[in-house]
Amino acid sequence: MRAAAARYGTAGSLVLTALVAAPAGSASGTPPSPEAAGTTVAAQRAEAAGIRWGTCPRAEGLPPSVRCGTVSVPLDYARPDGKRIKLTVSRTKATKKAAKKAVGRQGALVYNPGGPGASGTYFPMVGVMPEWKRIAAAYDLVGYAPRGVGRSAPLSCVDPKRFGKAPSPAPVHPDAAYKRERVARAKAYARGCAERNPGLRHYTSLNNARDLEVLRAALGEEKLTFMGASYGTYFGAVYATLFPSHVRRMVFDSAVNPDPTQIWYGNNLEQSLAFERRWTDFRTWVAKHDRTYHLGRTPGAVLRSYEKVSAELARKPAGGKVGPGQLQSAFLQAGYYDDYWPSRASALSAYLKGNPKPLVEQAAPEPRAAAENENGNAVYTAVECNDAPWPTDFATWDRDNSELARVAPFETWDNAWMNLPCAYWQAPRQQPVDVGTAEGALPPTLILAAERDAATPYEGARELNRRLAGSVLVTEEGAGTHGIAGGPNKCVNGHLNAYLLEGRLPAPHAACAPRKEPEPSSAVRAADLPRER
Repeated sequence: MRAAAARYGTAGSLVLTALVAAPAGSASGTPPSPEAAGTTVAAQRAEAAGIRWGTCPRAEGLPPSVRCGTVSVPLDYARPDGKRIKLTVSRTKATKKAAKKAVGRQGALVYNPGGPGASGTYFPMVGVMPEWKRIAAAYDLVGYAPRGVGRSAPLSCVDPKRFGKAPSPAPVHPDAAYKRERVARAKAYARGCAERNPGLRHYTSLNNARDLEVLRAALGEEKLTFMGASYGTYFGAVYATLFPSHVRRMVFDSAVNPDPTQIWYGNNLEQSLAFERRWTDFRTWVAKHDRTYHLGRTPGAVLRSYEKVSAELARKPAGGKVGPGQLQSAFLQAGYYDDYWPSRASALSAYLKGNPKPLVEQAAPEPRAAAENENGNAVYTAVECNDAPWPTDFATWDRDNSELARVAPFETWDNAWMNLPCAYWQAPRQQPVDVGTAEGALPPTLILAAERDAATPYEGARELNRRLAGSVLVTEEGAGTHGIAGGPNKCVNGHLNAYLLEGRLPAPHAACAPRKEPEPSSAVRAADLPRER
């Protein structure tokens, strides 16, 4: 790309070059699609322009050690000379000690934390953590806000003041009236997304992958080193499918199932089932530590304690803001991350002893985060709704989720309501990308997965492993935390470092013992508890 960008200085010449050259990953002589040609044009422009690094805007909340810039990408890759949008990018350079290391400097490591709708601009700050120091010595750490997120041509579907109203209910077996109310809300939300965002149909996983190609070029990297977590694994895999010859190294941490038949309706049903297993794991842990929490000696008894709190919150919301919906959202986080287990159990215990303060602190909405949360939800909805066909008849949703809720009540309907706007989406739908690479087309890649991960169930990592020839899957056995790279598991981090620093992969189907379970602790001080009279 570098030579081509230097040789052709006008937009017309760049288009001509793109049209006569087969794009990366296509068969030689096959005419490229307009989007493929547009991606080539945009990447050549970005390579010529580079990134002007400077002080990060205050809105990013980043320290002076992190530098920021922007990369211009087409809103519509089929029209590279049309409207462009700017993506916010952040970076810390590899430490000076890297030159003295045997591994040397290795270019840029680009990271995406998932979502869709999450920003990775914070990523360069991880370099000060012990688990990341060796990687930070060798790589420039690069994060960015994908299209639609933060200051990167942000999407919004509703006034943030109206988004996430609290308190709210969370029936696990909703009645017909509540279903009608949620259908009406989903229709209104989908309509709001269409009315407030004229370019809505261009917010897709395919375009996220194309944006990543433009970012690679803007960074001056001949080949991309990328690490994606959660949803970041999916569009990373789409990138690998579209541009396999542009990949240097790729890490997929907690992989989405890329099977086109699962994108995205099927994946969300599987996710709800997996969260039920993880919810049981949490309750089993709490029961094991009943001497600390006094919530019950069995998972069933802990569930009854939780349901008692939920019923009380339905009658009288804690702090006027925490109802059953906020309770469920707070405890859903315990399904993602073991680290939340002690604090959530302590808050539930304190509430039942007459002190709602810890629960309010953990579960009440944060008004200052309303705009960020609304933006993240808008991007999540846009990308998932645009990416694939969804059932458009609520009877299908009702049948599938009612059946699933009989065995997995904790998250099923909450997950369904979050995605229901896709049933009434007004933008054109795509067919999902058939992710996969031929033997030898892609350099070896690394997949990391926790065996009991709920957000991205383990079968997704196995499916990605089957589809990306030469990939190696490392499993954290018996663990369920979502996102395991750079965490407390030294075995996982050893494989991550060996791959990123030396290009070395373990034998196929490598396994690590699970991280230690959290230690029980009461986050509630005795002084916070009500005194006996």
